[in-house]
Amino acid sequence: MTPFTSIRCDLGEGAFWHPVRAEFFWFDITGHTLHSRARSWAFPEMVSAMGWVDEARVLIASQTRLFLFDLETGAEQTLCALEADNPVTRSNDGRADPQGGFWIGTMGKQAQPGVGTIWRWYSGDLRPLFDDITITNAISFPPDGQSACFTDTPTGRIMRVQLDAQGWPKGTPECWLDLSREGLSPDGAVFDAQGRFWVAQWGAGRVAAYAPDGQFVQAVDVPATHCSCPAFGGAELRDLYCTTARQGHKTPSALDGATFRARDIAQGQPEHQVIL
Repeated sequence: MTPFTSIRCDLGEGAFWHPVRAEFFWFDITGHTLHSRARSWAFPEMVSAMGWVDEARVLIASQTRLFLFDLETGAEQTLCALEADNPVTRSNDGRADPQGGFWIGTMGKQAQPGVGTIWRWYSGDLRPLFDDITITNAISFPPDGQSACFTDTPTGRIMRVQLDAQGWPKGTPECWLDLSREGLSPDGAVFDAQGRFWVAQWGAGRVAAYAPDGQFVQAVDVPATHCSCPAFGGAELRDLYCTTARQGHKTPSALDGATFRARDIAQGQPEHQVIL
């Protein structure tokens, strides 16, 4: 992987390829900033994840709300509050689901144990799905649209839950992939078009791919230790992007916090559209 731009993030996250604009975006959470190669947008609070609504508008998750943001005009419209009455938490990992909803995880600003929750916004309704989570991550959806995955990073376990026709969880989440025995810390993740699970592994300097049965397939090395979120993009969705962080390094290297790209890695699936 090679650096995508000269930008360095304290806490890069929310890697996202906009399928209509054919443009890559990512966040610096603690820097309160959304980046693209062409420009950056600063916000008054932490921002962490997005989904696309149409060519101009995206849904953004911040530490206190979900809001619509117009990439052309900068106009904002609040959709709902997100733990706005809890000064301890902020948003973290999030992604749109195949049914047009948006999943967003919260966590403690200091990673306080058990204060995080995974929420789903759908048809104007925000509901809590799973709580007692320390670091919400790996929110992702296999291409068949029948299930969702997520993790509480310190556990090292990727959980999977079945979805009903409207995309709401049904049943109890079960451990699908246990990385704890290898001492790996799963962060952000995406599924490719073949149903392989690609997960950034914080502290390990790589994005690793696992087959639908959970077997390890391959790893793409990243020249920065704290990998945080992968995404597929490019003209044919075959390029793998990954954000990283300078956070957690006493003496960051020149590449820590960079966003990286590797060409022609696998066939990604397009990001799902958020239906208002």
